[in-house]
Amino acid sequence: MIDSQVLAAQARQHLQNRSVQPAQLHVLAGFDGFVDEICDVVDKRLDVDHYVRFETIAAYAERVAQAAGLSANIELVPRTIKLGGNGPIMANSLVSYGFSLTYIGSVGVPSPHPVFQELAQRAKVIGIADPGHTDALEFSDGKLMMGKLEPIKHVSWDNLMQHVPREELSRLFQQSALVALVDWSILPRMTEIWQHLTQEFLPTLSLPRDLFFFIDLADPRKRTVEELQEALHLIQAFRPFGRVIAGFNRNEADQVAAALGVTPHSGVRLPLDELTERIGRALDLWATVVHPTEEAAAYAQGKTVRISGPYTPNPKLTTGAGDNFNAGLCTGLLLGLPLAEALLVGTATSGFYVRFGHSPSLDQLIDFLGIWTQQGVEALDQVAAAARA
Repeated sequence: MIDSQVLAAQARQHLQNRSVQPAQLHVLAGFDGFVDEICDVVDKRLDVDHYVRFETIAAYAERVAQAAGLSANIELVPRTIKLGGNGPIMANSLVSYGFSLTYIGSVGVPSPHPVFQELAQRAKVIGIADPGHTDALEFSDGKLMMGKLEPIKHVSWDNLMQHVPREELSRLFQQSALVALVDWSILPRMTEIWQHLTQEFLPTLSLPRDLFFFIDLADPRKRTVEELQEALHLIQAFRPFGRVIAGFNRNEADQVAAALGVTPHSGVRLPLDELTERIGRALDLWATVVHPTEEAAAYAQGKTVRISGPYTPNPKLTTGAGDNFNAGLCTGLLLGLPLAEALLVGTATSGFYVRFGHSPSLDQLIDFLGIWTQQGVEALDQVAAAARA
């Protein structure tokens, strides 16, 4: 494993001496959109204003299991309401870094929902459906996303064509340095959209040779294995049109590996670098990335790299951490950093986000990398704690 502090110093220097500015590059992203309500789940109510939350998913699961055959009253305390969905959160992080961006998705029609107004002020936002709603139950060891998805069924190729003229969509693809297509698992018609893109739309365009496609499935557990296998085949269909990157968290990667038939047998959990390489070889994309909470790995051009990230056991916010990782990874690649350093920028972007509750600017990221390089991860937690006080 590469020494992350050394890598952080190299990435920081390359970002400071960058020859390309984010504002010079355009990003196109889509197609989901949610209103996220970030909630604590109450374990004990102390008085009108105070409570003790469930700290772990296991503790909450035990309470739910105890209600089997009986009943239970579960109290949720909303902490904040914010824009949600893999695409909008990733887009929000990318515009925080200064990229020119167009977002197309279920953000509200005929105008964006209020939670997307800030994004709409910094980027071009085009609604093709109303947003879904998510109760994001946060715990110290993870999160449970309780989604209300009825509006999302209207995210379709026909609806996309209705709200975005073909000529405009062509122009957006042709002027972009990155196209991010995310949240396949949640969008029931994303497979249809990918089919239209790869079979009918993209072959008619003159695209930049160095165009990046970033594709994120989101948790595919509720989709059938056959659907997942079809989606993985369609990801490969983007290869003639640019440099394709597939990104997975560890849970998603395990499911993808099983669908591809690259795990030894059921129940075996491969080491991160071996898992990433097996998936990468099977998909044969420009790069395959797997990012658990504490580290990240990538397979590209026959080589595997693995790094540790600035993990914190005391996050302020976890919903959106993976999307910020994806934005950081893509930022590093767009600004010309080597893959290992781009991975590092991904973990740093996520590490900043979970500590401070918002995406960093490029200057804030550079400062964050400087603290990590000079003082270590513990100093990052101390800075974050001081900011919260």
